Amino acid sequence: MSNEELILTPEGLAELKAELEELKTVKRKELAERLKVAISYGDLKENSEYHSAKDDQAFMETRILQLEKTLTKARVVKSSDASTVGVGTYVKLNDIEFKEIVEYRIVSPAEADAHNNKISYESPLGKELIGKAAGDVVSVTAPMGIIKYEILEIRAN
Repeated sequence: MSNEELILTPEGLAELKAELEELKTVKRKELAERLKVAISYGDLKENSEYHSAKDDQAFMETRILQLEKTLTKARVVKSSDASTVGVGTYVKLNDIEFKEIVEYRIVSPAEADAHNNKISYESPLGKELIGKAAGDVVSVTAPMGIIKYEILEIRAN
């Protein structure tokens, strides 16, 4: 992750803070208990439960550090202006070739979730959409070729 500021929606900030709190309180205690039980089995060299818990602990501590670093770089934006596409806005698009209507929310890379139609402002489509208005047409290069979208609607919430 670069040293640049990370733009987050208020919801994204809340989600990251909640995840960090969960990891620091609940998950750390659960892992400490798992380690205690695994250590009680003896011989740590051959103890798969112990090694699994230690691996999980390393992963969790790395995630905690990532979240803390992300939160120190975070700048929260509120999408009050829906005249152009920005972080936090919802965008309804028409895939011109396939006549398919899709809707996305533009979010930070930390909040991106394709399954829930949240795309990063750093993604190819996100980059093309930022600053555009309803009625504009954007072109995005994808593995299957160039996809053209018409912006049908932009809304703040």
